[in-house]
Amino acid sequence: MSIVTLLPFIVLIGAMFLMTRSAKKKQQQAAAMRDQMQPGTGVRTIGGMYATVKEVGDDTVLLEVAPGVHALYAKNAIGAVLEDEEYNRIVHGDDLQADSPVVPDDASSLTGPAGAEPEDGKADDTAGEVRPNLSKKAEADDAEPKDGKADGTGDAK
Repeated sequence: MSIVTLLPFIVLIGAMFLMTRSAKKKQQQAAAMRDQMQPGTGVRTIGGMYATVKEVGDDTVLLEVAPGVHALYAKNAIGAVLEDEEYNRIVHGDDLQADSPVVPDDASSLTGPAGAEPEDGKADDTAGEVRPNLSKKAEADDAEPKDGKADGTGDAK
């Protein structure tokens, strides 16, 4: 066999080696991160729940997910061990930097102030539009009686 015939196999084996090496390195980093856990540390699970570590076992972790509410998780379910500042900022809303810009959690900043004309000079078509009230209470108040008479004086049968 010539080297040209073996070259694709050599490249394939090299790529597989590099991929498994990087995966193993990520696993080792995740294991080291989980070993940093100690009682009082804030964590995020792989499901996205934030909690405080209460106890660390060999394969399990006892987390306090709410005040007085404890849950037992596998260590592999911990997605990230958070710094105290980051955990307090996310969970408790503590803003350590008062001069940081406030980012709204809705799209109100994209629309501008109410009643303001858009920058392109065109008026908004929905400015004077009356939208129906879709709440169940309003629906029950507006409904006609079953007898078909709107004044409610129908005969009871």
